[in-house]
Amino acid sequence: MNHRNKEEQLLNSEYSGEIVYIDNTKGKSYGYELIMDLHGCDVSKFTRKDIRIFFFELCDLIKMQRRDLHFWDDMDTPIDEQQTSPHTKGTSAVQFILTSSIVIHTLDFKGDVYINIFACKYFDEKVALDFCKKWFLSSNCISHYLERV
Repeated sequence: MNHRNKEEQLLNSEYSGEIVYIDNTKGKSYGYELIMDLHGCDVSKFTRKDIRIFFFELCDLIKMQRRDLHFWDDMDTPIDEQQTSPHTKGTSAVQFILTSSIVIHTLDFKGDVYINIFACKYFDEKVALDFCKKWFLSSNCISHYLERV
């Protein structure tokens, strides 16, 4: 089986919450990305305060240098301008790091959290995944780990 078919098979298969590895046979890595869909989470952790602490602790754990942090949500937004669709109601944030970014989106009505960690600097994806699952008390997680080339 060639590399492309192996990659397509991995990406189209059912996941059990395990990290999916895709071999990088093309050459040197540009960076690393961990993509997580966390389900059945504790929605009380979806506040700006908790997400700010989450970023602080995660960055320390995976040895990333934090830079700017930006939030997008309905805080301080007039009621007539707030999100009304449950599919878009939640908090989004970007924690810029020295080597790239960590992005989070919460989906309040489902108790889901979507997280992308992308960095040029190597980080231990298993440590990051375990921390994120524990922080949000996720009952189910689907994740993908990629080397960016």
